[in-house]
Amino acid sequence: MDELNEQLNNYRKAKQKGRLQGILITVGVFLLVFICAFLWKTLYKTFLNGFTTGIFDGSTKSDIITDEVEEKAGYIEKIIDKYYLDEVDDVALRDGIYKGLISGLGDEYAAYYTKEEFSDMMEDTEGVFEGIGALLQMDTENGALTVVRPLKDSPAERAGILANDIIIEVDGENVVGQDINVVVSKIKGPKGTEVNIGILRADEPDTLYFDIVRDVVESVTVESEMLDNDIGYLLITEFSDSTAGQFKKELNSLDKQGMKGLVIDLRGNPGGNVDTAVEIADEMLPEGIVVYTIDKDEKKDEYYSDPECYEIPCVILVNDYTASAAEILSGAMKDYDKAVLMGTTTYGKGIVQTVLSLGDGTGMKVTSAKYYTPSGVNIHGVGIEPDIVVEWDYESYKEDGEDNQLNEAAAYLEKELGIAK
Repeated sequence: MDELNEQLNNYRKAKQKGRLQGILITVGVFLLVFICAFLWKTLYKTFLNGFTTGIFDGSTKSDIITDEVEEKAGYIEKIIDKYYLDEVDDVALRDGIYKGLISGLGDEYAAYYTKEEFSDMMEDTEGVFEGIGALLQMDTENGALTVVRPLKDSPAERAGILANDIIIEVDGENVVGQDINVVVSKIKGPKGTEVNIGILRADEPDTLYFDIVRDVVESVTVESEMLDNDIGYLLITEFSDSTAGQFKKELNSLDKQGMKGLVIDLRGNPGGNVDTAVEIADEMLPEGIVVYTIDKDEKKDEYYSDPECYEIPCVILVNDYTASAAEILSGAMKDYDKAVLMGTTTYGKGIVQTVLSLGDGTGMKVTSAKYYTPSGVNIHGVGIEPDIVVEWDYESYKEDGEDNQLNEAAAYLEKELGIAK
C-alpha cells in the first residue's frame, strides 16, 4: 500500500504542475465572472441525493466582490487578452472559475458541476445509465478513486476490472484527486463508445490500462438468495431511487421461501439517496426516529419510521467502504437492537450535502448539515464500530471464493435460532 500511495503522490505532483498555468489564469478572473451566478434565483435542493425544492432570498450583495476586486479582475483579464499565448475557451474558463471558488472551501465533498457532469449525476439516481458499470468510492485522504466492485455482467467486469483497483487515468487524463462525480462523468458515455481506464492494482508494479466499450447498464442494487438452514441473504450495493422497491421485492421473496434469519450485506455500499435508506429502515424498524440532521442555524430535521416492522433475527455486514446512507441504515438498526453489526468499522461520513441546480443546467454540491443516529451519535470521521469484529480474509476469498465474513454471519444466526451444525 505504501508503494501505491507513492505512485499516487507522483501522479498528483504531475497533475499539479500541469494545471499551474490554468490555475493562475482562472484565479485572476473568477471574481469578475462569478457575480453572474448570484443572479439566479430558482434552485433545487437535496438532502444527500434526494431532491427537494428551495429558493434563495434574492440578495446579490457580496462581501467578496468589492469595487477593488472588480477593478483588479478586469485589469487581469486585459493582461490575459494581451499576453496569453493560446486561445482561451470561454466556457471552460468560466467552469474553471466556479470550480475554483468551491475548491477554495477546502471541503472534499463540495463541488461545482458543469452541465454534462450535473446531468450525469442526476441520471445516476435513476438506476439506468450508459457507461462501464463499476461501483466506485473516493478515499478522501489520498484522492484515490477505488473500485468497490464491478457490477455483475457489466463492461467493467468483462474487461477484467477488479474490486480494490484504483482508477488514476481516464482517456490519458490524470484524475487523482478530482471529485468522484466529475470522474464518473468522464467514464460514462454513449453505448458503443470506448473509454481507456488506467488503474493501479496492489499486486502489479505498473499501471494497467483497459479499453472498455460502454454499454447500457441497469443498476440492480439489491440481490438475494437463500442460504443453508433458511438463512436469507440480501446484498444492497447502493441507495438509488429504485433500491427500496427492489429491497421490498427481494425481502418478500425470501419470506415466502420460509426465511428464519436474515443477513443484510452493506459492505462496499457508498450510500446514495437518504430517503431510500429511510424507506428501507421503515420496513425493519418500529415507530421512531431513523435519523435526524442539524444545520448551521441549529435547525433540526427528523426522519421517522411507522409502527409496522418486519421482525426477524438479523445481521448486517459492514466494512470500511460502508458509507453515508448505508451508515444511516446500519446505525438505526443497531440503535434499535434490530440487527447485530458484523465486520469492520464503517467509513464515517456523517454529514449532509445539499445539491443545487444553478438554473442553467449546471449545479453545485455543498456540505450543509450533520446527521445523527437515533441515539444522538454523529459518526463523521469515526464510523460505526461493529458489534462483532470479523476481519476480511482476502486471500481465502481470492483462492477459493470463501467469504469468511458471510460465513460468520450465517453461523451467528444459526446459533441464535438454535440450529445445530
